[in-house]
Amino acid sequence: MDDQLLTSLLFLAVVALTVGITFWASRQTSGTADFYAGGRGFSGVQNGLAIGGDYMSAASFLGISGAIALSGYDGFLYSIGFLVAWLVALLLVAEMLRNSGRYTMADQLAFRMRQRPVRMAAATSTVVVSIFYLLAQMVGAGALVSLLLGVDDQAIKNLTIVAVGALMIFYVTVGGMKGTTWVQIVKAVLLMAGSALIVVLVLLKFDFNLSDLLGTAASNSGAGSAFLEPGLRYGATTTSKIDFLSLGIALVLGTAGLPHILIRFYTVPTSRDARKSVLWAIGLIGVFYLFTLVLGFGAAALLDTSTLDAAGNLASPRLAEEVGGGAGSTGGAILLALIAAVAFATILAVVAGLTLTSSASVAHDIYNNVIKKGTATEQQEIRMTRIAAGAIGAVSILLAIPAQNLNIAFLVALAFAVAASANLPAIVYNMFWRRFNTRGAVWSIYGGLISSVGLVLFSPVVSGKGEDATGKNLSLLPTSIDISWFPLENPGIVSIPLGFFFGWLGSVTSKEPTAEDRYTELEVRALTGAGAEQAVKH
Repeated sequence: MDDQLLTSLLFLAVVALTVGITFWASRQTSGTADFYAGGRGFSGVQNGLAIGGDYMSAASFLGISGAIALSGYDGFLYSIGFLVAWLVALLLVAEMLRNSGRYTMADQLAFRMRQRPVRMAAATSTVVVSIFYLLAQMVGAGALVSLLLGVDDQAIKNLTIVAVGALMIFYVTVGGMKGTTWVQIVKAVLLMAGSALIVVLVLLKFDFNLSDLLGTAASNSGAGSAFLEPGLRYGATTTSKIDFLSLGIALVLGTAGLPHILIRFYTVPTSRDARKSVLWAIGLIGVFYLFTLVLGFGAAALLDTSTLDAAGNLASPRLAEEVGGGAGSTGGAILLALIAAVAFATILAVVAGLTLTSSASVAHDIYNNVIKKGTATEQQEIRMTRIAAGAIGAVSILLAIPAQNLNIAFLVALAFAVAASANLPAIVYNMFWRRFNTRGAVWSIYGGLISSVGLVLFSPVVSGKGEDATGKNLSLLPTSIDISWFPLENPGIVSIPLGFFFGWLGSVTSKEPTAEDRYTELEVRALTGAGAEQAVKH
């Protein structure tokens, strides 16, 4: 069978499967509880798989393995940060958020605050974080399809990004949370199975001897033993070391503030299921990140990394082709098509979750609670969610096209930095600090959001990096423009403390009286679950 035809059939099979799930789910969805939270009918195991499916994004599968293939030990540090972050999510937010909210992050914040300013701030932050994350997935989709079609045509990549945008809008507007969750569950199973297959085939090449694998990777990288030691990417200068510390802080703290992960805790019936969800997710994600170690070092050992794209996003698909028999072989073509189809399913599942989260926040928080002051019907709110999904999809497409030369793991790290700077301080203060009030919440969210995004705008990511050896611009803006006065690529080390500082400053300078009874009720509900069901039905 022609390689291109095989690839096309596998891609179409993945898309057809997810479209079929979405249509099935649309017939099971009736009101806002179904549309936003899947009717709260998912078990802990199902939700754990879905969280894993949501979290193991194109950045994990393509970006991290690429970072390891190019940077060795320093690339694997992404995996460590992403995994350790789940302990923070488990300890700080999972159960307490499930007990004290309804559909969105803002529900929990607005319980003891003035509704309109807090909901507006939380919805704005949710949309910004989601769009950063969406960019990564869509850039990955463009790179994948370009590889599979064997062309490096920019128009093809751009068309792919538009197609993924259209599909993600379809998933959300038709399937809601039920459809999105089942797409994520199916994708998680496919991704784990596909990754396990490639890992076994890579280890077979080295007789399951990890030492041989790492030694070959080090010698093939051209960096020697430095490839397996800290510092190849982040240790050259003091600035790069601080940049790595900033990245690590953002990765570890960001997960507990990611809106598309937080919303998943509302899809289970009890707080016990919320805990179970996170435990299953940790197990699944932990195994997957061990897989990325083999995938990344396997790519470094078996591939000529100088032929990879500059960001390393295609290391895993190229590795699949190599262990299947190499370029031009039937086995190589089959495995390349299989892994690319799995990666495409990964992208589709994650963009659906992100788009649902951000559009739900626009409809539920801004439209219903700010504009309509809580008077919108369920049908009006769902209709607004669908309109918002279309608008967010369009914005993501327009921003993803110029961002295609950035590593997708890095793009996701930016989303983590914004989430940790804007969302986490407000969530932590709201649950644990009695004096926290409306001004503190608004200042915390906007302060963290503006500082993190602002610092990125004036960082080397946007301008000032220059060109690589091939003459390709490494920043977003043309090389003639340089506004990079902030030296770090990762803003978290500055913006996260600022988010907490602004939350404290806003609270202590406000004369708004503390709603003692509301805080006590929130505390009891968050810690015990008492009254949580009434909040859901409210």
